[in-house]
Amino acid sequence: MRNMRTPLLAKTKTVTALLCMLGVISNAHAQFATTIIPVAPSETTPQQAPKAPAAAKPVATPAASAPAARIEPRPVDSILVVVNNEVITRQEVCDRLASVEKRMASQNVQLPPRNQLVRQLVERMIVERAQAQMAKESGIVVDDAMLDRAMQRIAEQNKLSMPEFRARLEAEGMVYASFREEIRREILSQRLREREVDNKVIVTESEVDNYLAAEANAGGQRQELDIAQILVRVPENASPEQLASRRERAEDVLRQLKTGADFAKTAAAYSDASDALSGGDLGWRPAERLPQLFLDGVASLQDGQVSGILKSGNGFHILKLVGRRAAGGTQAAAPAVQQTHVRHILIKVNQVTTAADAKRKLSELKERLDHGSATFEELAKLYSNDLSASKGGDLGWVYPGDTVPEFERAMDQLKPGEVSQPIESPFGFHLIQVVERKTDDASKERTRQAARQAIRERKIDEATEDWMRQIRDRAYVEYRNDE
Repeated sequence: MRNMRTPLLAKTKTVTALLCMLGVISNAHAQFATTIIPVAPSETTPQQAPKAPAAAKPVATPAASAPAARIEPRPVDSILVVVNNEVITRQEVCDRLASVEKRMASQNVQLPPRNQLVRQLVERMIVERAQAQMAKESGIVVDDAMLDRAMQRIAEQNKLSMPEFRARLEAEGMVYASFREEIRREILSQRLREREVDNKVIVTESEVDNYLAAEANAGGQRQELDIAQILVRVPENASPEQLASRRERAEDVLRQLKTGADFAKTAAAYSDASDALSGGDLGWRPAERLPQLFLDGVASLQDGQVSGILKSGNGFHILKLVGRRAAGGTQAAAPAVQQTHVRHILIKVNQVTTAADAKRKLSELKERLDHGSATFEELAKLYSNDLSASKGGDLGWVYPGDTVPEFERAMDQLKPGEVSQPIESPFGFHLIQVVERKTDDASKERTRQAARQAIRERKIDEATEDWMRQIRDRAYVEYRNDE
């Protein structure tokens, strides 16, 4: 349960923040769909899309007593890219392009040339499609019932009923069906990443020791940085020729920046990072959440300055220091907090077990606990789908914020020894039992735990970038440049 990081959706404070990557279909929709979109896997920038041929004038027959009706051209969909055994069509790219252009305009990010924006967008869609295929092969499914519950939670977090929430989306120019599918993709990607990346990240005690020692040398003062990046990704097992080509591309980008090019516009045109279409901005992050490479790269920069080219395992980075500020406290200033010793039984919802089945099963287990016919530990070992099952569902001592909000709210309402009713969270349904509670000041273990979590989050960020590069490199991709 300690690994149950609060989902992206649960962190959203406003509808607008959650919709930052979305938009609506613009009037360019039909025009773009009738255009040949050349996309090539080479290092060169795609050529400007040629104009669609003009519609032929109707020809009247001698016998016709009136001019023939004019034939209006209609957009015709076709395959643009093949990704493994699926396709991305020109119409899909057209729809997403309209959304991206609207979102970038709302964020005041200068739009790059249309052909460069299309290239970036297609690359993002290729990775998304490959991720969806991997999730399907792994048995990860986000069905309509699960999606409905996620939508309900988003509405509740914004203090809106579902009809009010839908009306708010439409007032902001969002198509409700498109929003639902975007949330489905987000949940699917998150669950896949948790399985493929998060659960494989290990933080050693020596790493925690080094982290705490570095913080002590800095006097306990914490700092936050706002950094933007441009990444020129290097393929896995790249040849010397590929490496030289990517380096040359990075140097060309740096030359443009030094001659006054806008960083956000350049990132949208050239960066291979997942945040490219947001201008490459990573947002404010604690220094401990950033790779050491980034910290070293901006150490001597003033606000607004751009670094040189930095090499990592993923490729070549160019960084811009947007801002730097104190984090507003030190580790030693942590107040006294309440710890809870808790255990749980988790039944996950999947293709085999529906939400109703999970809830019914946990209700039956609670009846057995109430009647004293079994202990919590025995039932957890037999039925829980969590890694804690082998320990009788024991999660140990947890602090506020260690678990997802739904779990924490239910846990906080229980007295020691009490067992909850079935509780739903993004991970499934739980029975929760509080064993005991205690008040803890900023103890040594708490300090180490905070350090361990900071290191873990940083390593997850780095591992996620590497994982996405591997997904892209290993996918079979065929570009269809013919009309």
